[in-house]
Amino acid sequence: MIDVQRLRVLRAVAEHGSFNQAATALRLTPSAVSQQVAALERSLGAEVVARSTRGVTLTQAGQIMVGAAESVAAELEHAQQQVAQLSTGRTQLTVATFTSGGRLLMPAALTRLMAAHPRTVLHIREGEPEDTLPLVRQGAVDLALAYHFDGPLPVGPGPSSSVEWTPLLEDPLHVVLPQGHRLANRHALDLAELAAEPWVLGCLKTEAYLRRYAERAGFDPDVRGTTTDYFFARSLVAAGVGISLIPSIALTPEVPGQCIVPIKSPGPIRYIGVAAINRSDRPHVRTLIHALREQTMQQRKGR
Repeated sequence: MIDVQRLRVLRAVAEHGSFNQAATALRLTPSAVSQQVAALERSLGAEVVARSTRGVTLTQAGQIMVGAAESVAAELEHAQQQVAQLSTGRTQLTVATFTSGGRLLMPAALTRLMAAHPRTVLHIREGEPEDTLPLVRQGAVDLALAYHFDGPLPVGPGPSSSVEWTPLLEDPLHVVLPQGHRLANRHALDLAELAAEPWVLGCLKTEAYLRRYAERAGFDPDVRGTTTDYFFARSLVAAGVGISLIPSIALTPEVPGQCIVPIKSPGPIRYIGVAAINRSDRPHVRTLIHALREQTMQQRKGR
């Protein structure tokens, strides 16, 4: 029989990449963490981590066991929620969202959820997909509104088959220019036309994305600033600091002193969707996904 505590320790090692950091997170000593992992390896008859001076990495067997650990954690979390519901008659629902998507799509969807299930106790967590999607698989979050660009979903270590992704919206990125810019009246722009422009961006991932597209267009963008807020980046554009690359859903509310121009196809796109573990006994999650779909349809009609 595999010890659940040893799986928990292995999960922490996988997340933090070292025995020392996992020990800090678990409030154990590094020696205790090492002993737990070694005991798990003895019980399995296989190594689960490869040790080196640079830390530890999961072996193939370790990846399988971390996936099992995530499933066990999710099952235990779900069981705890069910027991709490029996005693209180109220369902606890934890929802994660990234900022711009949450601001535009989540409030109306949550209103519909509460109308359908008024005794729901909601908990909202804000975070980027690389942080919130692994929490869905672990059972710490019931649903995550998230996005990805043209790569895979950032679900973290372990298998992602337990997480069901429901696409909601394609969110193309637009060029935002200061009013009076020589290109402000164009119907669409090719990124190559912006090779000489300074840039201010609202997200580190947007910068990485811009650099990939700029490389294809044959230039290295001059990034003068990267913020953690699209509205702040748009305000810097209006002030004449530079131009920006902003997703469609982050283009409201209006900021005076700027113009918005689409990028010629094929341009950069964010893909927005919902991640949740598919269960037949989770009507609240299904209701919220349906409400987000309806809100997305309204958003498309409003464009």
